[in-house]
Amino acid sequence: MSQAHRGAAGTPFWVVALLLFSAGWAANHFASMLPVLRVEGTLSAVAVNSAFGVYAVGLLPGLLGGGGLADRIGPRRVVLAGSLTAALGNVVMIFGHTEPFILTGRLIVGVGVGLAVSAGTAWAASLRGTTGAALAGLILTSGFAAGPVITGALAAVLPTAARLSVPYATTAALSLLAVAAALRSGRYATPPAPDAASDADPMSDRGEAPKTTAGPQRGAARALSAALPMALWVFSCATVAFVVLPSRLPASEELRMLLPGAAAALAFSAGLGMQVLARRRRWGPGAGAAGALLAATGFALVAGGGHAPPVWLFLLTVPVLGAAYGLCLREGLVDVDTLAPPSSRGLVIGVYYTFTYLGFGLPVLLESLDPALGPSVPLLWLAGAAGVVAVLRVVQIRFTNHLTR
Repeated sequence: MSQAHRGAAGTPFWVVALLLFSAGWAANHFASMLPVLRVEGTLSAVAVNSAFGVYAVGLLPGLLGGGGLADRIGPRRVVLAGSLTAALGNVVMIFGHTEPFILTGRLIVGVGVGLAVSAGTAWAASLRGTTGAALAGLILTSGFAAGPVITGALAAVLPTAARLSVPYATTAALSLLAVAAALRSGRYATPPAPDAASDADPMSDRGEAPKTTAGPQRGAARALSAALPMALWVFSCATVAFVVLPSRLPASEELRMLLPGAAAALAFSAGLGMQVLARRRRWGPGAGAAGALLAATGFALVAGGGHAPPVWLFLLTVPVLGAAYGLCLREGLVDVDTLAPPSSRGLVIGVYYTFTYLGFGLPVLLESLDPALGPSVPLLWLAGAAGVVAVLRVVQIRFTNHLTR
């Protein structure tokens, strides 16, 4: 084990949790800035949606590069660099509310969050095995939920000038606080012995003893073939829940500032609840099929609402999509940690998260298809595809033994 990896393994888990939480916050708080930017008129509707999507462009090199670097130099430095980069992106948006500043800031935030999420998840897994990987999903989800709620609340109560800057400053401050905590804890961390199994875990989330060395049953391709079908629905469900659906709901401008945060809180609370249940009750890989089926159900419900869904449909659909998000995220992470070789775990996690974040481009795609296909047809296609993935998951479990742990 390298010195970098040993130092990372000597870090308290709460420090990794804080870094992941702040990354989730930085990633998602901007959802509640979208209606603010629309109302204040600083950006066009196209630019607002582009600002949300350009974040995913920055994520790709961050996720893939962060995972690979974590395998080579250890996750600690990669996560700290990512958190600092995410803070920088939010600072850029404090000083300018026009399109160049917002797009540049979101791109920088994407790179930083990508580094922090992929390397941070690998770090959590190295500290606590499969349980650590699953906990990383829970912690990120908490950050995803808290960010838009706090930003939405700030935007609702602050005067105009402050609502365009204070949410970014708050997010940047949280990222810097997490970095400071990590730097301080690193001064007192006691690295484990060189021969310690850093990714050992008393009991994996599948109810089996973990496999700490690569063997015939492990492989990057095998891990990705199991995890990537789950990845497709993670943020597809989330963005439909807190971006697409709130934007279609008839509401006043003041209420529109609160809707994304409220939807995010409702969706991610459901996602957290499903992840906690799955962990405590040791649900097997079949939970992934349930997640894909919930995604199909949620997309079909949104399609049924058309351009102006009623409030009852909003209240019903958002938790369904949130539950789908939670199960698909958790099952994909557990697949990766259980099936990927430890030597390439960071890179595989980066690839997995890259596919999850494709969902951040879905709102822009749906808006571009709306003039030709309407609000419902693309979502019905998504519902059908999610149903196919649920069937594929069942086939993998029952007939190919692909997910045998």
